[in-house]
Amino acid sequence: MAMHVRPVLAANWKMNNGPTAAAAFLDVFLAKHGACDDRTIILFPPALTLAAVQAGLAGRADIGVGVQNIHAEEKGAYTGESSAAIAVDAGATYVLVGHSERRHVFGETDDETARKCARAVQHGLTAVLCVGEKIEQREASETEAVVLRQLQAGLSALAPDAIRAIIIAYEPVWAIGTGRTATPDDAAAVHRVIRAALCELVGDDGHAIPILYGGSVTPANVAALLAADEVDGVLVGGASLDPLGWAAICAA
Repeated sequence: MAMHVRPVLAANWKMNNGPTAAAAFLDVFLAKHGACDDRTIILFPPALTLAAVQAGLAGRADIGVGVQNIHAEEKGAYTGESSAAIAVDAGATYVLVGHSERRHVFGETDDETARKCARAVQHGLTAVLCVGEKIEQREASETEAVVLRQLQAGLSALAPDAIRAIIIAYEPVWAIGTGRTATPDDAAAVHRVIRAALCELVGDDGHAIPILYGGSVTPANVAALLAADEVDGVLVGGASLDPLGWAAICAA
C-alpha cells in the first residue's frame, strides 16, 4: 500500500439491504469493528436505505456514508432520480460516479460522468470516480487506453483543486461479481498508469489522491491487494454484504 495515502475501505451495497436489513447489518458490524482514525470507511447503501444507515451510525463519525448515483442536473422533471443537493440534504458526503453498472447497464457516458463529478464538487460531495475495462478490451490490450479515456473525461470539468479532493476506483469489469480478481500485480500496473495521469494533472499532489481497487475483493485477498504498489484501498461489492466479512476487510 502507498503509505502516503490514508487507506480507504468502501462498501457498495448496490441494490441490497433495505432499511431493516441495514439496521441488522450495522448491529453486527459495529459490535465487531471499533472506531479507528487510521483509515477511511465508507458505506454506499441504496438511496432508500440511507436514512436508516445514518441513524444506525449515530455516534460513529469515523464511518462515512455516500450515495451510489446522482443526476447531472440540479433539479427538474427526472422521475426516479436524485440530485447532488438532495444527496447532501439526506446526509451523504460521498457519491459513486461512473460505476461499471451505471456505464454498461444504464448507458452512462463519459460526458455524463464529467457532469456528475462537477455537480458533486459544486455541492461538496466527494466523488469516487470509477474506471475500468471489459474483458474484450483487456484481451485486445486496450486497458490503458480505456482507463485513461474514462479518467480524463470524468475529470475534464474539474479545476485542479477539485481533482485533488477526488477518489479514483479502478474496477475491471471482468472481475466484478465474477469471482475473478485482478492479481495484485495486475492492479498495481493499472494503478501506476492512473497515478501518472493524476500527477500530470495536478503535479506531486497526484500522489495523495486515493486510488482504490474494486472487483471480487474478499477477506481472503484484501491484504495482498492492499500491499500492492499504488493500491490505496478497496471498493467492495458482494463481500461487503456480510457484516463479519466486511469487518475483516476493514481491519486488513
